[in-house]
Amino acid sequence: METGKYQLALVEKLSFIRYGGTEEELRAAHMLLDEIKAAGGQGELMDFTVPASDVKRCSMKVTAPFEREVACVPYWLSGSLPAQGAELKLFYAPRGVEEDYGAIESLEGYAVMLNALTFDAYKLLKERGASAFIVLQGKWYDDESELDLYSRSIRPKMQEVGRIPGFMITGRDATELVRDGARTLRLELEQSDLENTSRDVLAVIPGTEKPGESIVLTAHYDSVPVGTGSWDNATGSANLMALYKHFLAHPAKRTLRFIWCGSEEQGLLGSKAWIAQHEPLMDSVKFCFNFDMCGTVLGPNEIYVTGGDDLKSFAQQYAREVGWSANFVQKVHSSDSAPFADRGVPALGITRRTGTAVIHTHEDLLFPLSEAAMGDIFAFSRGIIERVANSEFLPVKTGMPDGMKEQLDKYFQRDKS
Repeated sequence: METGKYQLALVEKLSFIRYGGTEEELRAAHMLLDEIKAAGGQGELMDFTVPASDVKRCSMKVTAPFEREVACVPYWLSGSLPAQGAELKLFYAPRGVEEDYGAIESLEGYAVMLNALTFDAYKLLKERGASAFIVLQGKWYDDESELDLYSRSIRPKMQEVGRIPGFMITGRDATELVRDGARTLRLELEQSDLENTSRDVLAVIPGTEKPGESIVLTAHYDSVPVGTGSWDNATGSANLMALYKHFLAHPAKRTLRFIWCGSEEQGLLGSKAWIAQHEPLMDSVKFCFNFDMCGTVLGPNEIYVTGGDDLKSFAQQYAREVGWSANFVQKVHSSDSAPFADRGVPALGITRRTGTAVIHTHEDLLFPLSEAAMGDIFAFSRGIIERVANSEFLPVKTGMPDGMKEQLDKYFQRDKS
């Protein structure tokens, strides 16, 4: 319980908006460094750049068959419309796929509204010449005072396809536009690209007998631009810090590399940057444990198994031995373990899901978390890491089975055709 108390106190300290590349993220990074130092260890910051946008203008107005202002935010890095703005026809594509466009040969002159933005939909919009896209956010019943309408960046793969000026509006406004038969919109978007600096927080505990083999332990400490990010992912960061304190006092046979990743919410940028800046070490990395969203009072434990059946069997057997109930999901974990798995590193993502807590909103708060739940996930994490880090032979070999390679290709949007 003492460990859980420490973890929850650290979660509370970190519970403020800390979006990647901002001063608030840097403040959180220094808080983590202070915790490492207080434990008697040594940590460092690893800088990397993250793309960002400087938005000058962004507006949306229905011009026919009626007039109405519509609240909107831009998709960062999606480009700009002409300086005078653009009068565009509105087209709603419920599935975002080619069949929804029907007989429309070209989408030039159209602002296409989607329920969600996927790479395939974006690629098709670019191929068909769409002039702009609009994505709805939230439900029709969300109260405007509680709505979490905030800008997001289009991902690097979309940028490779090309820029399409993008907007986000509320679910209520989207519903009204379609219901009321809005036909044309006047859109304005002017933004320029820039780069910010984000950081990973790093600490290493050398192995006592097998220092040439490394186990990477990851958790992202950044948040989205709304809410306090308590569950996502101050909890994973606090669990990682509790593990660091334990293994600092009880070093393992293998080297443990702790990475508190920055800018995960912008596309796993911190973990990708670590790999890029530590390429000579990658052959030594044999296993990855990732912690993303822990410690809720309610809900099942889950372990994301990014690897083969042998990795799943190992995790299930250990959970049975210690009596830890969990769902096992054999797939790519959409978190900082994914870039390591993409390099053939077997990965386990340890998390706790619940229907009573929410992420990426102003309601990601401290309330649904508890000392007992935080302490429980620490105890399990410590035990399974000790099993791997101190084993005479690793429980699984590096590498990914073909089926998981295909999942990784799809996740990272690689066209293998």
